[in-house]
Amino acid sequence: MIKTLLFSVIALTLSFTAWGKSHSYDAMTSPNGNLTVTLSHDADGLRYSIHYAGLQALAPSRMGMELTSGRILGKGVGSLKAKHGLRIIGTDTPFYRKARIEERCNTYSYSFGDYGLEFAVFDHGAAYRWVTRFTADSITVKRELTEFVLPGDCTVAYTECNNDSEDLSRQVLNSFERPYLASPVSRMNPRRLAQGAVLVTLMGNKRMLISDYNTLDYPEMMLLPDELSLKSHFAPYPEVEEVGGYHNMQWIVKRQAPFIARTAGKRTFPWRMALIFDNDGQIPECDIPYCLAEPSRIADISWIKPGLAAWDWWNAWNLRGVDFKAGINTRTYMHYIDFAAHYGIPYVILDEGWAVEGEWDLMQVVPEIDLEQLVEYGCQRGVRLILWAGHTAMSRDMEAVCAHYAKMGIAGFKIDYFERNDQRVMRFIEQAAEVCARHHLIIDYHGISSPHGLTVTYPNVLNFEGVHGMEQLKWSPPSTDQVSHEMMLPFTRAVLGPMDYTQGAMLNAAKGLYYPRYSKPMSQGTRVRQMAQYVIFDAPLAMLCDSPSNYTDNDECTRFIASTPTTWDETRILHARLGQAIVEARRKGNDWWIAAIGDWEARDITLDLSWLSGREMLTFADGVNAEKEAEDYRVRSTPVPAKLQIHLAPGGGFVAKVTN
Repeated sequence: MIKTLLFSVIALTLSFTAWGKSHSYDAMTSPNGNLTVTLSHDADGLRYSIHYAGLQALAPSRMGMELTSGRILGKGVGSLKAKHGLRIIGTDTPFYRKARIEERCNTYSYSFGDYGLEFAVFDHGAAYRWVTRFTADSITVKRELTEFVLPGDCTVAYTECNNDSEDLSRQVLNSFERPYLASPVSRMNPRRLAQGAVLVTLMGNKRMLISDYNTLDYPEMMLLPDELSLKSHFAPYPEVEEVGGYHNMQWIVKRQAPFIARTAGKRTFPWRMALIFDNDGQIPECDIPYCLAEPSRIADISWIKPGLAAWDWWNAWNLRGVDFKAGINTRTYMHYIDFAAHYGIPYVILDEGWAVEGEWDLMQVVPEIDLEQLVEYGCQRGVRLILWAGHTAMSRDMEAVCAHYAKMGIAGFKIDYFERNDQRVMRFIEQAAEVCARHHLIIDYHGISSPHGLTVTYPNVLNFEGVHGMEQLKWSPPSTDQVSHEMMLPFTRAVLGPMDYTQGAMLNAAKGLYYPRYSKPMSQGTRVRQMAQYVIFDAPLAMLCDSPSNYTDNDECTRFIASTPTTWDETRILHARLGQAIVEARRKGNDWWIAAIGDWEARDITLDLSWLSGREMLTFADGVNAEKEAEDYRVRSTPVPAKLQIHLAPGGGFVAKVTN
């Protein structure tokens, strides 16, 4: 069971101040005094700014929330009541990159009568949220006035909505799968929304990550560039929906309301956060988002089992050397179960195709599959099944579906094709998490945005997509640069939570040799890069995307992947350069895994491993010909040296397991 967060208010002060025409308050400071947030007020309402180590990170930026009644939170405030305290956070963290986190922040609470504003100021970032205490049962939010005004023409790393319409009301309807771009803010397209975690480069090469978090019953924030600022934009509330889209698996928005949310009159709203870092290595280690999530609502999590999953769809059910026709049928999935059992892989996913098409009634299994037989067959071999489900099918009678398949022995669902992040979808994924939790079912969300805290509040949600993952290489043109995109992920999207990147390809392409091949796809970069990503990318439920035949032919690589944990007790960043290379060390129990991936440049990196001296290590490294033959690698067993030099081929990787 998760140990509860420890909230301790060490000091508490109360002050009253009257607003003038323009007024700045005493700065809110971080516990170490290195970060300050200043709240001010002018005719338009409240603004805040952030300084870090004497450097301006955010210029005065507007904050506010407009209701359909015409009232604007943060505008025309009178006297100010402020509470200040120190919050100490210590919590065990299941299914995370470390077993426990320790953080602290100064808290500031401002009351404006029937609503208020809360700040949490950490040593490496600040976040704020609105709190309403209205007597009305519900309120309707027309729009937010949130903005992030940058201190200059900073370079911004971001992803755009993958809907090419310039109509913002249509742009918000997308699957959140675009590669990361980088541009000065002044050169970003003012008609294109940025989404997910946005990373800003400040003076002195400091970095600032901007996002929202804890988005329960509320749409997720996107950002629209406007000169030197990033202004919030939210999907309108979907007033009318109908079944449609790909194979009728989606709820298609037919009419949008002139507001973004209708919600309870008494509630806390999502956090808007700006996290600031002195160096790139601090970014992947940041625990602040975890601290901002609502604590777990599942009392007993002992039934939730993270692990690897053999996955069918990316490899198109291709098998060799079998005496049956491979495809969506019982014999094929028995083969997948045998493969998983042989390597100690706990899950097999049945992706699209196991349920009858048309109405997509999840109670109707295609005649080629005997699902109960497969469940029993897997149970005998220690392998459980996860079923894929479209949004519309899952929403029809979710309680009955979950009860039926939980009783059968299914482990959980991969729920797909949302392609929205409006309030209705956010409400649904929270509801689905709760229903599945009651029936002891795990979830992997696809076709949706980043997790933003739901995996903390409902730990049975083990993974999210919300990323231009490797599945895109089934069809993306040769011009696609997946390697460069991957080098942005540990510093951006991955900070928000687990990421179902679906790595594990055994067919690998060196630079210039990749081309799309739908039924027998390949990755970009080296074989060892694929293996290293199981350590680099957080994914409590991680896919083995390739065919069992390809894995069997590459037995020593597969055995190493299958031995790699999907959650960790400790994480250390040994080397980090945004867009260039990252090296991570992760511990599970007494063993350590060390992994590295790099960009398209060949790189040599020297690591200090004196802290692991006296141990043995099994290493997989790019082979001498990996620059041209991406599947070339070398494997060695050696004592751990005090200094280890690793060589990364272009698009390369390195991975090692260290044991006593």
